[in-house]
Amino acid sequence: MSHDRAIVITEKNARMLRGLLASRPTTRHDQEHLDELRLELDRALVLDPSEMPSSVVTLGATVSVVNMRSGERQELVLVSPAESDVSARRISVLAPLGTALLGYREGDEVEWLMPGGLQHLRIERVQQAGEDTGEAAGGTLSCGNSHQLAS
Repeated sequence: MSHDRAIVITEKNARMLRGLLASRPTTRHDQEHLDELRLELDRALVLDPSEMPSSVVTLGATVSVVNMRSGERQELVLVSPAESDVSARRISVLAPLGTALLGYREGDEVEWLMPGGLQHLRIERVQQAGEDTGEAAGGTLSCGNSHQLAS
């Protein structure tokens, strides 16, 4: 896993995630990446929402990533488990891909163990919920095989 620096997260999101982790029954399959999320939360830089840079991946943000090995690009929205819908590219923060991206920034490269093996991703763009960039949702990026990374 790549842990070059602490992730950045708001206090509200940190509380919500700790609550989800405490109340969520874990299977052996989920345990490793949820333990990684706990470690990330423990070392996170917790900021007031007004201090949060817009380039940080937060809940509700639309994120464009590229798989550094395959070149595949995809755009997704990081959401709570209740809001997740892989077919709509709404990825749960508790899924391995969501856990990998949370709190990192545009330009960061992240290595994370996914169900398909170790993935090396670069975060190319982060758009916060409500931010208007003048592009339609989905932009010009191809979602390719989003199920492979989002599983």
